[in-house]
Amino acid sequence: MTTWKKIKNNLLKDKEAKKLYDGLELEYKIISDLIELRNKRKITQKELALKMKTSQSALSRFESGVIENPSLIFLKKMAAALDTKLSISFVG
Repeated sequence: MTTWKKIKNNLLKDKEAKKLYDGLELEYKIISDLIELRNKRKITQKELALKMKTSQSALSRFESGVIENPSLIFLKKMAAALDTKLSISFVG
């Protein structure tokens, strides 16, 4: 049986695919961190959306990666609703 890991590793042998994959690392790190925090706090998408004063569907689109460039305001609302701090830095 072929696993996802084997398929992914095979696909990433292609230099262009690897470049595109690596370019999405930050977006998916942000998404996965926020989903993990939401789940840890035992808050549903609907509950978080209410706290953020947005729709559950907007939050779902963010968590699924459909929203490619969430605004800083959106991220700040999410951090406040989850009672956490948003930190953005440039590392050189």
